[in-house]
Amino acid sequence: MTLTFTDEQEELRASLRRFLAEKSPSAAVRRAMESEEGHDPEVWRQMAEQLGLQGIAIAEEHGGAGFGPVELGIVLEEMGRTLLPAPFFATVALAGQALTASGDEDARARWLPGIADGSLTATLAVSEESGSWSLDDVAATAVRAGDGWAVSGCKMFVVDGDSADLLLVVARAGDGLGLFAVEGGADGVTRTRLDTLDPTRRLGRVELTAAPAVPVGTPGDSRAFLQRALDLAVVALAAEQVGGAAACLDLAVEYAKIRVQFGRPIGSFQAIKHKCADMLLEVESARSAAYHAASVAAAPPGDDTGELPVAAALAGAYCSVAYTHAAKENVQIHGGIGYTWEHDAHLYLKRAKSAELLLGAPVRHRARLADLVGI
Repeated sequence: MTLTFTDEQEELRASLRRFLAEKSPSAAVRRAMESEEGHDPEVWRQMAEQLGLQGIAIAEEHGGAGFGPVELGIVLEEMGRTLLPAPFFATVALAGQALTASGDEDARARWLPGIADGSLTATLAVSEESGSWSLDDVAATAVRAGDGWAVSGCKMFVVDGDSADLLLVVARAGDGLGLFAVEGGADGVTRTRLDTLDPTRRLGRVELTAAPAVPVGTPGDSRAFLQRALDLAVVALAAEQVGGAAACLDLAVEYAKIRVQFGRPIGSFQAIKHKCADMLLEVESARSAAYHAASVAAAPPGDDTGELPVAAALAGAYCSVAYTHAAKENVQIHGGIGYTWEHDAHLYLKRAKSAELLLGAPVRHRARLADLVGI
């Protein structure tokens, strides 16, 4: 299994970096995060029409580019570098991958084309009041209602849950789990935007009271593909975390070169050198974990010899910690200016901390990894 990128993948990275440098500089990020939508709708449209980013990991028969987790990881890594405020992670990495993993051709044909062309935003609702992303902790329920289904329960910390057009809700159906598609504006759906640490990523509370729903996959028998979807989401998040951590390293090193104290650049001081060296080691180690996980995830289901859960747990545990540490060290190296609202260091730290908990804290990933390898 190779970790070497092709020329086409490197060109994807280069073109996306140019696009984000123009469309998502610091000033644009700050304008978007303070806007009502939480992102720039025009940039979202351009992402779909000019670059086809929303369809990067969607099959060609559903209007996508036909690529997979590796290419999606490249996209998210570059977005993580610039803190792009957009419903991309929720729509593509969460909902899009869940629909793809479901194997439900009717659901794929119904919703994936809208995701691919940027006309539909979506999200995956798993966690509840406890904040746990474990499928064992799901309490929301789905029951038969006439010719359809009705879902009841409260979902918390739903990424872009206050604005997504489509909610993919994980709920208990009989003795098992199911995935149910609920329209964002349907009867019985109440959505509230949460006050969050990270202003560049919106989270919502979704209350469902007998909300009409369409099953995705087989109700009561969806645990396997749901777990795969969550593993794919962890891998995608790890790529984003690597991008953010790398940006923190670059910011810290650049500042250490130009900040002069006691007549010399602070980068010449041994303490700063050690900080930057440790950051580099952690960022590159996180990069290796994320790239390996993406390459494992790219294997067809059943052909990965069971490596995906292990690779995802490893990447989820390590990349979260590496990003948070890099963000903290970036603030420290910048000194007083790193604590100000005007500097972007605090935005990276807030994204790092929120991402660290988004799909499960590092301790949860480590515990799962230990269980998987038998220790």
